[in-house]
Amino acid sequence: MPGARLSPQDRLAIATGLAEGLDYAAIARLIARPTSTVTREIARNGGPSRYRAETAQRATARRARRRPGLARPSGGTAAAPDGRDPAAIDDYAGRFADLLVHMGLPRMVARVLSCLYVTDSGSLSAADLVQRLGVSPASVSKAVGYLADQGLIRRERDGQHGRREQYTINGDVWYRSMLASAQRNALLAEFARTGADLLGAATPAGQRLDTAADFLAEIGTDLVRAVERRRSGTGMS
Repeated sequence: MPGARLSPQDRLAIATGLAEGLDYAAIARLIARPTSTVTREIARNGGPSRYRAETAQRATARRARRRPGLARPSGGTAAAPDGRDPAAIDDYAGRFADLLVHMGLPRMVARVLSCLYVTDSGSLSAADLVQRLGVSPASVSKAVGYLADQGLIRRERDGQHGRREQYTINGDVWYRSMLASAQRNALLAEFARTGADLLGAATPAGQRLDTAADFLAEIGTDLVRAVERRRSGTGMS
């Protein structure tokens, strides 16, 4: 069933397909799932070279236990007033966090960011995050500090509750993230260039570093141009 969770048999079929050299679309057809589902499953469980059905199944069970928001009363899941399915939203937020972790974010940071992203207001208090994520205030505080330092969220005072802080996701969060990536590329390029000069441009090691520096610098420049062009075209603020 396309909307259901992957079963152990599905994961075994994915592992078998990878071992046989099938592409993601072919594997998806074998288990009658969208290619995007297969792509996410493989990406968050080690990638194509390290995917193991049993390991992926155990990881999924652990993630489910860590998401108290998924537990619902035995009488069934009540639909929200707007008709959306809260359980499906919780599941999406969890998968979003898993993807962000795979991309390099610390897990708690990823969970806080995904929680803010799927909230209509884009703004939650520390108490809200503690309740929704089922974690300690200290864990939330550390994650919020990381996100604020990166400029991905901002702290605001809640006018209705005195000194209580609200944490609000910035509307240009991806713009800021891409610029940060470009800055990292620039630093790597500069460091590689220093290494090339140190080792000598005529040596194999120096040539290798010089090529890496050129590549990283060019990618960083292209990335900045692309996000600036996109930002000006969409009126993002």
